[in-house]
Amino acid sequence: MRVVIAKPGLDGHDRGAKVIARALRDAGMEVIYTGLHQTPEQIVETVLEEDADALGVSVLSGAHMTLVPRILELMAEKGVGDVCVVVGGTIPADDADALRGLGVAEVFTPGSPTGDIVEFLSARATA
Repeated sequence: MRVVIAKPGLDGHDRGAKVIARALRDAGMEVIYTGLHQTPEQIVETVLEEDADALGVSVLSGAHMTLVPRILELMAEKGVGDVCVVVGGTIPADDADALRGLGVAEVFTPGSPTGDIVEFLSARATA
């Protein structure tokens, strides 16, 4: 399974994204980390170029309700709407529900066990 881990916008905190990337790699997944300060357009282009099966978006800046819908919109436009999208970060419960309603497969908040994230994506790979 190929997973892109992305840090959109002005969010400069990437420790959690790197921890998740390492956990996914250790579980046998191929992980592509985009680095900090990516635009939605750059993220979707990476998903396309890397032929990713999943996209993990890490947002701690509070801009998740602007950035994630834009990423989903661009993915649909580019024909990669079937890629599993998960979001991690400081996401209020109401916003998490709204993101799921837009097509995000799951939302993981701070303190989510890395094993749960690995298990979730692994299940998607075999589905």
